[in-house]
Amino acid sequence: MAIATMLRRTAAAAAPLMGRAIRSQKYYHGSALVSAVVNRGSGLSRQVSRSLFPAARNYSSRPSSDESLLRVIDSEIKCAEETDDKDEVDDVPDGFPFKIQDTPGQQTISLTRTYQDETITVEVHMPDLVTGEDEDDDDDDDRDDEKNNQSSVPLLVKVSKRRGPCLEFTVTAFPDEISIDSLSVKDPDSSEDQIAYEGPDFADLDENLQKAFHKYLEIRGIKPSTTNFLHEYMINKDSREYLMWLKNVKAFIKA
Repeated sequence: MAIATMLRRTAAAAAPLMGRAIRSQKYYHGSALVSAVVNRGSGLSRQVSRSLFPAARNYSSRPSSDESLLRVIDSEIKCAEETDDKDEVDDVPDGFPFKIQDTPGQQTISLTRTYQDETITVEVHMPDLVTGEDEDDDDDDDRDDEKNNQSSVPLLVKVSKRRGPCLEFTVTAFPDEISIDSLSVKDPDSSEDQIAYEGPDFADLDENLQKAFHKYLEIRGIKPSTTNFLHEYMINKDSREYLMWLKNVKAFIKA
């Protein structure tokens, strides 16, 4: 009888403790559920924000100085596109003796042809354009001043045969006139460590010898009708390469 009374008292004392424990567990699960819902809602709102405003997010991640630079580049691209004559085609004139190899992105083009048992190759560089502004008031040599005020195209002409050395001319092509700057004999089999004799300054050669070398190049296709076309061709290439360069720079800044 005493034992039963003790068990009932123990149960009665434990009941409030068990109730508090159950209520605490319910409260914990309820709080966790509310917290999960709130967190999930916050994540959803962030996803909606990203999907609705991607441009603003990208814009804010780029420095303002880059945005300013991109606007200037866009303006320059528009100007270059407006001045570029897209309908203009570099039609090779009849009788042009060379085959043209023009690789986009390169600042030179290559010309090749054969003449009898010779192979003639020409490396054509971008033109040196003259704006017309006089940089020197010295008129001691009118002929030199006239050349300095003309646009020109630098050429490197190589005449080679199947065996042996080749002749290498550096040429400056002016409108309707060709100037030979230097002439050297190159041996493809010589060591790079050896310093070959380059020959005298071309202008110091006998006048008749100079004329003979001009005739030599003319027969092989280096003549004013050829270089005048090359002048226009390289001006157009310069415009194309500049526009491509601007677009490549823009793509890098924007990436």
